Amino acid sequence: MLPLILLIHIFLGSTIAGSAVIAVLVMGYDTLTPILLAAGVGFVAAFPASMMIARKLS
Repeated sequence: MLPLILLIHIFLGSTIAGSAVIAVLVMGYDTLTPILLAAGVGFVAAFPASMMIARKLS
């Protein structure tokens, strides 16, 4: 199950992190700190989501 979680996380993590970065940029925060923070939060938030999706698939 771990390989499935990691595979889902590759795609889901980049999607959520990218969406968070775009949201931060739209709000007007264009310095490095908010962009990196949004990308990190999106990457970490994808772990529970990928675990839930992997459980539903298997």
